[in-house]
Amino acid sequence: MNAREKLLAEAAKRILITDGAFGTEIQNWKLDEAAYAGDLGLTKDQKGNNDILALTKPEVPESIHRAYFEAGADIAETNTFSANRISQADYAAEHLVREINVESAKMARRVADEFEAKDGRPRFVAGAIGPTNKTLSLSPDVNDPGFREIDFDELKDVYREQVDALLEGGADFILIETVFDTLNAKAGIMAVGEAADALGRDVPIMLSMTLTDLSGRNLSGHTVEAFWHAVRHARPVTIGLNCSFGAEQLRPHVATLAKLADTLIMVYPNAGLPNELGEYDEAPETTASLVGKWAQAGQVNILGGCCGSTPEHIAAIAKAVEGRAPRMLPTLEVRTRLAGLEPFTMAA
Repeated sequence: MNAREKLLAEAAKRILITDGAFGTEIQNWKLDEAAYAGDLGLTKDQKGNNDILALTKPEVPESIHRAYFEAGADIAETNTFSANRISQADYAAEHLVREINVESAKMARRVADEFEAKDGRPRFVAGAIGPTNKTLSLSPDVNDPGFREIDFDELKDVYREQVDALLEGGADFILIETVFDTLNAKAGIMAVGEAADALGRDVPIMLSMTLTDLSGRNLSGHTVEAFWHAVRHARPVTIGLNCSFGAEQLRPHVATLAKLADTLIMVYPNAGLPNELGEYDEAPETTASLVGKWAQAGQVNILGGCCGSTPEHIAAIAKAVEGRAPRMLPTLEVRTRLAGLEPFTMAA
C-alpha cells in the first residue's frame, strides 16, 4: 500500500488530525542568535530562520513534533516552510537548502515512525513547501504592471530542489501550503510531477490555499471554487485552507469547497485573529468548538491548526472530533451540478 492509499484508507475510518503552528512554538523557546546560527559560519544573522534549526538546534523542532503527536496528531508537517533558495537568500543560506530539507524530513519521519511503532496507528509526514516571498501573478512595482521578479521556470526549479530533498528525507506527501498565488502553486505542482517522474512513483500532493479577504479570494484573485478547478488536474490527495483567518471566518468557504472537491478536505486555520500585539488569544476549546461544527456538518476529513495554535489546540480538536464520521466525497452528479454544468450521460 503506497502513501496515497494508506492515507485514504485511514481517512475513510475517521477524521484525521494534522499538527499545529511551528513558528509560534519556536518563539516560545526564546532562542538567541547563537542558537540559530550554530557553528555554520554564515555571514548574516540567522535569528528568525526557523528552518535552519534542523541543523543548528534540532532538539527544538523535534520536541515540537513529539508534542503534536502526543496531542493526537496523525500527520507531521516538516519545519521547512521557508527552506527554499529564495527565502534562504535573506540569510545567505541558499547553499544549505538541500541539507535543511533532508534533515527536517528525516527528523519528522523518525518521530512519526516511533509513535506508529508504539500503538500501530499510522503516522504520516507531509513535506511542507511555502509560497516564497515572490509572486508570479502580480508585479511588485505599481509603475510597471508587467514586471516580475521571477519567472515560472525559475520558481519551478526552486521548488524542485526542495521537493527532491524532502522526498529523500522520507516525506510521504508534498504539502504546497499557504497558497496566495495560484500560479506559484502550479509551479510547485509541476516540480512535484517532475520529481515523481524521476523516481518512477506516485508522489501525492496536498494543496492548501490561504485567503486574503473575507470574500474568499487569495492574492491572485481566485475564489476557492476557481482554485479547485485550477489545480484539480494534479489529483491532490487533499485540498483545503490554512492560515487566512480564524475558523469562524473560514466557515462558509470550507462549506463551499467540501461540496465541490472530489478529494479529502484538510483545513488548519489560525487560532483566531491576532490581537493588537500580533498575538493569538483564542483558547483551545474555542478553536475546537468552531472546527468541530465542520465535522458535525460532514465537511472535513483532516483538521489541524496554523498560526498561534499549540499542542493544546490540537489535543482539543482531536477530542472534539473523536468518533465523528469523516466527510464523504460528493458524487459526480453533485459536483457537476455545483459547477453549473449539465451531467454527462451516455446515449442509449
